Amino acid sequence: MSEGTLSLKPYLLRAVHEWITDRGETPQVVVNADRTDVAVPRDGIKDGRIVLNISYQATRNLELGGDTLSFEARFSGAAHRVSVPVDAVLCIFSRETGQGVVLTDQLGAAIGEVAGPSPTPPPRGTPKLRLVK
Repeated sequence: MSEGTLSLKPYLLRAVHEWITDRGETPQVVVNADRTDVAVPRDGIKDGRIVLNISYQATRNLELGGDTLSFEARFSGAAHRVSVPVDAVLCIFSRETGQGVVLTDQLGAAIGEVAGPSPTPPPRGTPKLRLVK
């Protein structure tokens, strides 16, 4: 992140995490694990990605900071400290419903694009407008 630029990603990450948690569901993130600054259990990586459960029940000392997502958790019975730059988080979603948000700052990609069921297409025919007073 360049100086003077404030990324929307950490705010969306925290908001969607809260939304999923408030619904009683399990927040998970997909992380680009190919980056050298990502500290995750290596045996969970598949095709350069790892899915992490970031619920309060599965983590300890969860921090959703401006630059870093970090927590402690057990993987295959062993304790690990996980540290992921927010830039490496690709999406956050509910394990139960699959609803969530794709997180990217790249031009041409929609930051905050909802991932999940497709919205109902608009009805066909001529639009009808009416004056509301």
